[in-house]
Amino acid sequence: MQVSRRDFLRLTASGGAGTAIGGLVGLGVTLAPAAARAQELRIKDAKTTPSICPFCSVGCATLIHTVNGKIVNIEGDPRSPHNEGTLCPKGAAIYQLHMNPNRATKVLHRKPGASDWEVVELEWAMDRVAELIRKTRDETFIEKLPNGKLVNMTPAIFGLGGATLDNEFNHVCQKFWRGLGVVAIENQARI
Repeated sequence: MQVSRRDFLRLTASGGAGTAIGGLVGLGVTLAPAAARAQELRIKDAKTTPSICPFCSVGCATLIHTVNGKIVNIEGDPRSPHNEGTLCPKGAAIYQLHMNPNRATKVLHRKPGASDWEVVELEWAMDRVAELIRKTRDETFIEKLPNGKLVNMTPAIFGLGGATLDNEFNHVCQKFWRGLGVVAIENQARI
């Protein structure tokens, strides 16, 4: 039997379509028309609060949607001249940052030599940090160099600022660290 190229293609296409339809029916898939149903938006009754992305110094504007005080969505603000409603991958993940069940919400402290963390009060942690800064500064403070030059500094403390800090807060941080005699001061945005 002679089969032309055209007949071969017709038979192959018919056989393939029949196999696909038979497979769908065999899996229980209905071939009747389906009615589409729109999903209700998460932000339908949400309160919208403008905010700023916490990750870098660009300051992309965001819109935070809350329902009953709980965050349900975070997206870029289209009114912003910086990001025009778009967010980078880190900014797009802000929702996960806030709603992550693994996010630390308590102050944890691990004593030297201990293998486990313990929950401590914020007041105690702040006092402990201040105590250690004072101790380190007092033990390492250099008033004058061997040649007699006045320096009033400590080489044992490093100050690191965050990229999301605004200019005013960075200025206050600089004043604070310089007042303690710290000379190694850097900002995370430049590292």
